[in-house]
Amino acid sequence: MKTLLALLGLTLMLNAADGSALFQKCAACHGQKAEKSALGKSEVIAGWKSDKTLDALKGYKAGTRNTKGMGALMKGQTAALSDSDMKMIADYVAGLK
Repeated sequence: MKTLLALLGLTLMLNAADGSALFQKCAACHGQKAEKSALGKSEVIAGWKSDKTLDALKGYKAGTRNTKGMGALMKGQTAALSDSDMKMIADYVAGLK
Protein backbone atom coordinates (compact mmCIF):
# COMPACT_ATOMS: atom_id res chain seq x y z
CA MET A 1 0.00 0.00 0.00
CA LYS A 2 2.84 2.40 0.84
CA THR A 3 4.43 1.67 -2.53
CA LEU A 4 1.18 2.47 -4.32
CA LEU A 5 0.82 5.74 -2.40
CA ALA A 6 4.43 6.61 -3.17
CA LEU A 7 3.82 5.96 -6.87
CA LEU A 8 0.66 8.08 -6.81
CA GLY A 9 2.59 10.87 -5.09
CA LEU A 10 5.33 10.66 -7.71
CA THR A 11 2.74 10.76 -10.49
CA LEU A 12 1.18 13.88 -8.99
CA MET A 13 4.61 15.52 -8.71
CA LEU A 14 5.44 14.66 -12.32
CA ASN A 15 2.07 15.95 -13.54
CA ALA A 16 2.61 19.23 -11.68
CA ALA A 17 6.07 19.56 -13.23
CA ASP A 18 4.69 18.80 -16.69
CA GLY A 19 1.83 21.26 -16.13
CA SER A 20 4.33 23.92 -15.12
CA ALA A 21 6.42 23.29 -18.22
CA LEU A 22 3.38 23.32 -20.50
CA PHE A 23 2.06 26.51 -18.86
CA GLN A 24 5.23 28.45 -19.73
CA LYS A 25 3.86 29.09 -23.21
CA CYS A 26 0.66 30.44 -21.61
CA ALA A 27 2.59 32.56 -19.10
CA ALA A 28 3.79 34.91 -21.84
CA CYS A 29 0.28 36.39 -21.93
CA HIS A 30 -1.37 35.17 -18.71
CA GLY A 31 1.60 35.81 -16.35
CA GLN A 32 3.68 33.33 -14.36
CA LYS A 33 0.93 32.94 -11.77
CA ALA A 34 -1.96 33.32 -14.26
CA GLU A 35 -2.55 36.73 -12.70
CA LYS A 36 -2.76 38.82 -15.87
CA SER A 37 -5.53 39.60 -18.28
CA ALA A 38 -4.04 38.20 -21.50
CA LEU A 39 -3.55 40.98 -24.04
CA GLY A 40 -5.74 43.13 -21.80
CA LYS A 41 -8.79 41.19 -22.98
CA SER A 42 -9.17 37.88 -21.17
CA GLU A 43 -10.37 37.11 -17.70
CA VAL A 44 -7.66 36.52 -15.12
CA ILE A 45 -7.54 32.73 -14.87
CA ALA A 46 -5.80 32.53 -11.50
CA GLY A 47 -8.19 30.93 -9.05
CA TRP A 48 -10.13 28.99 -11.67
CA LYS A 49 -10.95 25.41 -10.79
CA SER A 50 -9.37 22.74 -12.95
CA ASP A 51 -12.61 21.77 -14.68
CA LYS A 52 -13.34 25.37 -15.71
CA THR A 53 -9.89 25.78 -17.26
CA LEU A 54 -10.10 22.38 -18.94
CA ASP A 55 -13.51 23.21 -20.44
CA ALA A 56 -12.17 26.54 -21.72
CA LEU A 57 -9.09 24.94 -23.29
CA LYS A 58 -11.18 22.22 -24.95
CA GLY A 59 -13.62 24.82 -26.26
CA TYR A 60 -10.82 26.91 -27.73
CA LYS A 61 -9.24 23.84 -29.34
CA ALA A 62 -12.60 22.79 -30.85
CA GLY A 63 -13.23 26.31 -32.10
CA THR A 64 -16.47 26.58 -30.11
CA ARG A 65 -15.25 29.18 -27.60
CA ASN A 66 -14.57 32.79 -28.53
CA THR A 67 -14.54 34.76 -25.31
CA LYS A 68 -13.77 38.44 -25.90
CA GLY A 69 -12.59 37.73 -29.44
CA MET A 70 -9.76 35.47 -28.32
CA GLY A 71 -11.07 32.33 -30.06
CA ALA A 72 -8.82 32.31 -33.11
CA LEU A 73 -5.68 33.14 -31.17
CA MET A 74 -6.41 30.54 -28.50
CA LYS A 75 -7.37 27.92 -31.08
CA GLY A 76 -3.85 28.24 -32.44
CA GLN A 77 -2.35 28.05 -28.96
CA THR A 78 -4.27 24.89 -28.08
CA ALA A 79 -4.05 23.10 -31.44
CA ALA A 80 -1.09 20.89 -30.53
CA LEU A 81 -2.23 20.14 -26.96
CA SER A 82 -3.48 16.65 -26.16
CA ASP A 83 -6.32 16.06 -23.70
CA SER A 84 -3.67 15.00 -21.18
CA ASP A 85 -1.69 18.22 -21.78
CA MET A 86 -4.80 20.34 -21.25
CA LYS A 87 -5.62 18.46 -18.03
CA MET A 88 -2.10 19.01 -16.70
CA ILE A 89 -2.28 22.73 -17.51
CA ALA A 90 -5.73 23.00 -15.91
CA ASP A 91 -4.56 21.22 -12.76
CA TYR A 92 -1.46 23.40 -12.61
CA VAL A 93 -3.45 26.64 -12.93
CA ALA A 94 -5.88 25.44 -10.25
CA GLY A 95 -2.95 24.97 -7.89
CA LEU A 96 -1.46 28.43 -8.38
CA LYS A 97 -1.69 30.79 -5.43
